[in-house]
Amino acid sequence: MIILAVDAGNTRFKWGLHDGSAWKSTGALPHADRDELAAAWAGLDVPERIAVSNVAGAQAGSFLRGRFAHWDAEQLWIRSQAEQCGVRNAYLDPGQLGCDRWASLIAARSLEAGPCLVVTAGTALTVDALSGDGWFLGGIIVPGVGLMKRALAGNTAGLRDEPGAVQDFPRSTADAIESGAVQALAGAVERMAALLAARSRAAPACLMSGGAAQTLAMRLSLPVRRVDNLVLEGLLIMARESDPK
Repeated sequence: MIILAVDAGNTRFKWGLHDGSAWKSTGALPHADRDELAAAWAGLDVPERIAVSNVAGAQAGSFLRGRFAHWDAEQLWIRSQAEQCGVRNAYLDPGQLGCDRWASLIAARSLEAGPCLVVTAGTALTVDALSGDGWFLGGIIVPGVGLMKRALAGNTAGLRDEPGAVQDFPRSTADAIESGAVQALAGAVERMAALLAARSRAAPACLMSGGAAQTLAMRLSLPVRRVDNLVLEGLLIMARESDPK
């Protein structure tokens, strides 16, 4: 079955077309360039099923439905569940969990059998704890590097949002801000790793996805497995599970 997986995130549309054996095509576009999606998808094989994670709001959803209209394909707009694809959701209100995080957890469960941290480093950083028996225990959300820098620039008189480099001991204000943001994110991941290790009595795996994954992974003291797009992998799994065959 040919499946188109679409991840409508906070800043970009990401997609992948899977032919049943491998990803044949993947891509991403900022929301500002969304009118280019039609051209980007013009050469795709016609999907039989479309699986969508949308955390970008109703307007993005309406836009995507318009793009899908010329395909006679079943559409699966995912929502977080109490249990699905081997993952059980311990959120107080399971439906409140972001569907992108849910898709990433399902992908992680298929990749790691033991306790696992599921990290997405994008506009925001999410760090979610998955137990060895498939329970999503809970997780944290932290502003990403760009959001932290803009918050400082917007709420202080002397700090500007300028490019900086990550340094162990920064000696300029731009580097201090850049380094502080990255180190804060690294600390959040390592703290969650320590908490999950204490609960599991074993060192958890760490799966990481997102545009800032490489920058962040370099600053961590724990092993990291990079996955290009956990959300798309999770969408693929859910789309296959929904097949009555």
